[in-house]
Amino acid sequence: MTLKTLPASARPDADLSPTKRRVMHVAATLFAEKGYGSVGISEVGDAAELGKGALYYHIRSKEDLLYDIMTLYMVDLVSGADGILSVATGAVERVRALSSALIEAVFQTRAEMTVCFREVHSLGDEKRADVLKLHGDYQRIWTKVLSEGVEEGVFRPLSRVEIKGLLGMYFYAFLWVRPSGKETPEEVSDAFAGIVLKAAMRTDAA
Repeated sequence: MTLKTLPASARPDADLSPTKRRVMHVAATLFAEKGYGSVGISEVGDAAELGKGALYYHIRSKEDLLYDIMTLYMVDLVSGADGILSVATGAVERVRALSSALIEAVFQTRAEMTVCFREVHSLGDEKRADVLKLHGDYQRIWTKVLSEGVEEGVFRPLSRVEIKGLLGMYFYAFLWVRPSGKETPEEVSDAFAGIVLKAAMRTDAA
């Protein structure tokens, strides 16, 4: 699903060297802290310890850098979710596995997620549509798992609004989670999975 969403040449992982990955993370941190419009490309280069020529060897433009930041973590999320569906059996196990992977992403790519949710309007129409399509692809994976739970007889049908609300609980956790905070990824994931399962479980299920 993920690999078909974007053309291979447009995917940020198509030519992702360690240096480019570092530049993207440095830029994401700056954009999250100061805002995309307040950070110049020279500031990104200084923070990444790269001269202008070296920086532009790894990126095409500031907007393309923003696009790469937004799409990389989503490509990884969708790919990981596809992998979970290929190995985890049963809707309950899949919900717990998806919860764990998504919360791990929130902790590990908090700056990138912050940038995506705050700055998506800074992209041109075509790039913004790509980012939103990736989010749609990811939501469809959760919808598929929850629908399979209905077929298994353990979940009740959930509306589109309910599913969006449950996923919003995960994605907007970037506003308050801290890698050095009291709650571990495992604790947050278990708590969130419990909320999803409680919302989805049939009241008459064993």
